Amino acid sequence: MNTKAKGYIYGAVAAATYGMNPLFALPLYENGMNANSVLFFRYLFAIPILAIMIKSRGRSFAVHKADIFPLAVMGLLVAISSLALFLSYNYMDAGVASTILFVYPIMVAVIMALFFKEKISWFTVLCILIALGGIAMLYQGDNGVTLDPIGILFVMISSLSYACYIVGVNQTRLKEMATVQVTFYVLIFGLSVFVAMILAGNQLIIPSKWFLWGNIVALALFPTAISFVSTTKAIQYIGSTPTAILGALEPVTAVIFGVTIFGEAFTPKLATGIVMIIFSVTMIIAKGNITTQMLRFRKLFPKLIRRHK
Repeated sequence: MNTKAKGYIYGAVAAATYGMNPLFALPLYENGMNANSVLFFRYLFAIPILAIMIKSRGRSFAVHKADIFPLAVMGLLVAISSLALFLSYNYMDAGVASTILFVYPIMVAVIMALFFKEKISWFTVLCILIALGGIAMLYQGDNGVTLDPIGILFVMISSLSYACYIVGVNQTRLKEMATVQVTFYVLIFGLSVFVAMILAGNQLIIPSKWFLWGNIVALALFPTAISFVSTTKAIQYIGSTPTAILGALEPVTAVIFGVTIFGEAFTPKLATGIVMIIFSVTMIIAKGNITTQMLRFRKLFPKLIRRHK
């Protein structure tokens, strides 16, 4: 198997495992756990896994004092993103929530344009409009019932927080740190948010049945550890752009699990909205590659030089 094939496999595994969030989280909800408790245990179990990854790679746990504040901010953003997404599951189908969440690359483009003077092309604007149209399709189903505005708000908060996290990591000195190390400390600061919420009076619900602990371990292992490792491998083999494109499998995976396992409705209008969102975001991410391929294609047909008689 060649390097590129391995990269695409790793990228697909990364996206598919991240899309497993609802698969393991929803049964915990059904057994009385709240979002804060689920995320507390998810982060708590994921941190040792990442620590083992750091140790096995021979990396140091030491960080500079100047890195502590940005790591804390990134941890806060990730905690807010996780909490908002998991809260949205109480108001809408998990597959729909995961699909709307996938507009975060568009938010990254807007943030970069507004605050870092990065130009937005007409192509990007068109893709943003298509994505908004897709969200509108999801907002009102075939039976005329609209999604809960609170659920929409939670997903948008989650998407915006994650977009800010992506921009923050790339625009601060954290980009010089090893990705595993950044993720490890981000999760530690993220966990501190849920600890603070518990100390402030939010109820910590411990799983009442033994098999629910398996769901928690799976949350820490698949959407966190395996997804992270696979993403890193994919980037090493095929680069960040193709890996990001494969991220479109995340909402698709969530919808498949939601429909097949949890009996969530799948209508033509929902399918259209999902396709519109995935198409628009994928086109934004792939734009650079498309331009390159078009230029290569044009070179295959050079202009003929007319000879004047």
